[in-house]
Amino acid sequence: MLSFRQVSVLFQHEMARYVGLDKLGKLFNYIRDNGGIRASLYKLYRMDEMKAGRLVGEDKYGNKYYEDPSQFYGRNRWVEYAPHWNLEYDGSQIPAEWFGWMHYKTDLPPNRDGKRPHYSWMLDHSENVSGRKEAYMPYSTTRPKIEAWDPKKK
Repeated sequence: MLSFRQVSVLFQHEMARYVGLDKLGKLFNYIRDNGGIRASLYKLYRMDEMKAGRLVGEDKYGNKYYEDPSQFYGRNRWVEYAPHWNLEYDGSQIPAEWFGWMHYKTDLPPNRDGKRPHYSWMLDHSENVSGRKEAYMPYSTTRPKIEAWDPKKK
């Protein structure tokens, strides 16, 4: 049998959850974990969402990987890209070893996996530069079949 005090505390907890005060508490925890209001707003601007979790590791490019087991499976691992990317980040900037951890192929992050092979013939990670000025453009010696119209030329 519950005492009056236990029933009262349980009722207050349920009422707080019903009104949404638990969500407000979670927001304050996120702000605290992200380094204050200014840092939280910057992270919200840069990443479009604000999360708090345990730092799992960092790759050699400066990307930081986090995990929060309280979130549901499939949304509990994320990456915060290095600040030097500004808003120009994409998924191809994640190295292969961290890609496997991010997509649940392994539960062991690369910084804690001592059996992960690394051979001398393995190339270093490079991001996809398609659509940028650094992208490869083959040199062509053939004339184009269609020429652009030039209004000055008669």
